[in-house]
Amino acid sequence: MRAVLRRAISGQRCDVVTGAVLGAAHQVGEVMVPVLIGVVIDQGVARGDLPALARWLVVLAAVYVALSFSYRFGARAGERAAEKAGHALRMELVERVLDARGGAEKGRLPGDLTNTATEDAKRVGAVNMSVMLAVSALMGILVAAVVLLLISVPLGLVVLAGTPLLLYLGHLLSKPLEKASEDQQDRAAHSSGVAADLIKGLRVLKGIGAETAAVTRYRITSGDSLAATLRAARAEALQTGLVIALTGIFIAVVALVGGRLAASGEITLGQLVSAVGLALFLIGPLEVFAWVNAQFAMGRASAARIAEVLAAPHAIAAGTVEMPSSVRGSLTLRDLSHDTLKGVDLDVSPGEVLGIAAVDPADALSLLRCLGRTTTFEGTVELDGIALADLDPAALRDVLLVADHDADLFEGTLRENVGGEFPEVMAAAGADEVADELPDGIDGRISERGQSLSGGQRQRVALARALAADRAVLVVHDPTTAVDAVTEARIASRLRDVRRDRTTILVTTSPALLAVADRVVLLDGGRVTDTAPHADLVRRNATYRTAVLA
Repeated sequence: MRAVLRRAISGQRCDVVTGAVLGAAHQVGEVMVPVLIGVVIDQGVARGDLPALARWLVVLAAVYVALSFSYRFGARAGERAAEKAGHALRMELVERVLDARGGAEKGRLPGDLTNTATEDAKRVGAVNMSVMLAVSALMGILVAAVVLLLISVPLGLVVLAGTPLLLYLGHLLSKPLEKASEDQQDRAAHSSGVAADLIKGLRVLKGIGAETAAVTRYRITSGDSLAATLRAARAEALQTGLVIALTGIFIAVVALVGGRLAASGEITLGQLVSAVGLALFLIGPLEVFAWVNAQFAMGRASAARIAEVLAAPHAIAAGTVEMPSSVRGSLTLRDLSHDTLKGVDLDVSPGEVLGIAAVDPADALSLLRCLGRTTTFEGTVELDGIALADLDPAALRDVLLVADHDADLFEGTLRENVGGEFPEVMAAAGADEVADELPDGIDGRISERGQSLSGGQRQRVALARALAADRAVLVVHDPTTAVDAVTEARIASRLRDVRRDRTTILVTTSPALLAVADRVVLLDGGRVTDTAPHADLVRRNATYRTAVLA
């Protein structure tokens, strides 16, 4: 937590220092206003000296201009530091979440991570503004105390003794707010995550008639979030109210002491006016400290959440072997075991189109995780004789792509989702028909997650994107389950041509796709139980016929 806060502040030190200096100048100017008013009274009004009155009024106007510009540019520097720090944290969080080694998403819903990268990053970034204002307010209090000491030692001592006590009490009062704020952010993030999860699965929920249960679940989660928000608001209101009350008592004491000194003749009328003005001025800096304590409390809670994500252990280790400049695309699996897989042995030749039919869908998913290197496993998987575990995950994905069955599309044009204009690829995936159905063709807009398309259209666009990536090894999982039989047959007939001379693995039970493979591997019970061309397996293997043709 502290490391996150330190980075957020030190990374913007130039703007923070600039803002603090200009803010301090503004506060000094604010202190000088009541002092100059007292001088105007003593030097001009009390003596009836019009030239002196005019001179001091000009000085007072100049101070107003200076403090105005100081505040303007100081606040600008502080806001810039807050926004830049929040942006830097968001980028750091996104980089961690997208790290090829994974792990940051474990145990967290997507909405939770989104909330951390937005609201929490914003709150931590705002600490920069709090630091700037705290330095400014402290400077104002110190200068006011010095001026009061020059006017009267008792007045100055009251301020010097009372201010640290108020600051300490404000810090103690911020502790419950910090805890309430952390609970609020946790529950708000969970509520966002549940909402995102429900929206993602909206079609499925409607299909099974589970809308009522989903609404009930979200209502409970949202209610918990609302209760936590109200608790945090009450804690903040209590903290602010108590600090303001203590501040009012403090100011009343300062005014009382100053009034008694004026009544006894120890200070002049102008000095009394200055003292009362300074006492009223002190309300501002002390209220700033109350606000700063609240912001720091919320910033610490958010920093703890950010630190938890950044420190999340990686799901897989980084590789130590560099990727060869030329990849042939051969794969070798030896005694591969993971989840439902039990000692799988398999050889894939460079440029081969291999079909893998899994009787149990869990076997297919386990194999995909191993080939994509998104998990740890027993045994070995080698690419051109190099173990995948020794290769950097990001570099591996530049040559080996695992295209998931439920790959998401992004909001934007069809061209942007595919990655460019590839007529041969679009035709092979059947995505050219999708383009024909959009008003603007390949430049037609697609909504978030491809919700504006049908299931079959989304699959064809996702397949086109995978083919356009042109990886040396491509693994696709059930790419045509939502398309009609005619379109599926057309995709199967064109797939070999667009992937010629490159290794392609089709993990599917589609007979149309398996028929175009050089050979098919049957996974049954987590093991390879048979290998042959599709037609031979259909003729001789009853388990294969049931899995593929039933």
